[in-house]
Amino acid sequence: MPLTLTPIQPGFAARASGLDLSRPLARADVRAIEAAMDEHAVLVFRGQALAPDAQLEFAQNFGNLDLGFKKASKAPNRLAHEELLDISNVDEAGQVADRNHRKIVGNLANQLWHSDSSFQSPPARYSMLHAVVLPDEGGETEFADMRAAYDALPPAHKQRLEGLHAEHYALHSRFLLGDTDYSEAQRQAIPPAAWPLVRRHPGNGRHLLFIGAHASHVLELTVAEGRLLLMDLLEHATQPRFVYRHTWQPADLVMWDNRSTLHRGRPFDLSARRELRRTTTLDAVA
Repeated sequence: MPLTLTPIQPGFAARASGLDLSRPLARADVRAIEAAMDEHAVLVFRGQALAPDAQLEFAQNFGNLDLGFKKASKAPNRLAHEELLDISNVDEAGQVADRNHRKIVGNLANQLWHSDSSFQSPPARYSMLHAVVLPDEGGETEFADMRAAYDALPPAHKQRLEGLHAEHYALHSRFLLGDTDYSEAQRQAIPPAAWPLVRRHPGNGRHLLFIGAHASHVLELTVAEGRLLLMDLLEHATQPRFVYRHTWQPADLVMWDNRSTLHRGRPFDLSARRELRRTTTLDAVA
C-alpha cells in the first residue's frame, strides 16, 4: 500500500499509514516520506512493532546516523547498537534508575524545548522515536512548528532577526539544570556550533526559527540582550496554536524534522518504567 496521510493539525503533523516499517522500503516510499516531512514536519506511525535492527534500517534510508549528546556523555550503553539511543529511565542493570542516577538528568533535560543535535555541525535532520514500554500516564511529547512561528512574527521583528546567529552548545541545557559534573574532555567533546536564528528549509523553502535549549547566546548581541531575545522567541514559538501534543501508544513511531520543529517530553512518574528508542540522522547541509 502507498503512504497515506491524515493531517492532525492544519499544515502541521499527520498520521501516516499504509507502510510496514519493519520491511525494507522502496525508494518511492522513502521519497514519499521525505515529501510528507517537508509538508507536515511530524509523522505519526501507529502499530509499528520494530526490532532494533529494523528501526536502524528504517532510519538509514534518510542519511547517516547521529550519536548526538552521547559523544559528550560517555554514558554506558545498555543497547546493542551504539546508534540506537536509549530514551529511558532504565539503568545499566536493566532496572528503573534511582532519582539520583545520571540517567534521570537526561529525562529531565528532554523536558526542555530543543532541536536534537543543534549543538553540532552538521546538526540533525530527522529523529525517529519508537515506544517500547510506557507508563500508565504522562510522558507525552510536544512538538512546536518553527515555520508557523516565524510566519506569525511581525515584519519589524523578522527584520530585527536578520543577520543574527545563536551559539548552540551540547552541555548548555544540562548546566541550566545544575548538571555540571563533566570532565574537560567531555566539555570539549562537541565544539559549539553557530546557526542563524532564521534558517530556510532546504526541502520546502520556508523560513523558520532555529532556537531551543541548546542555544546559549546570540553572537552579535551582549549576552544579556541575546538571552532575553532567545527567551522571547521561545515563548512566542511554543504558544499552543503552534504545538502538537502526542500521547504515546505502544509500538508508535514518531518521526520529526529537527530543522522545522522544537520538541520536549512531558513529566511522568520517574518510578514507572518508560522505554523509548531513538534514531537520528544527520542533515546533509551544514
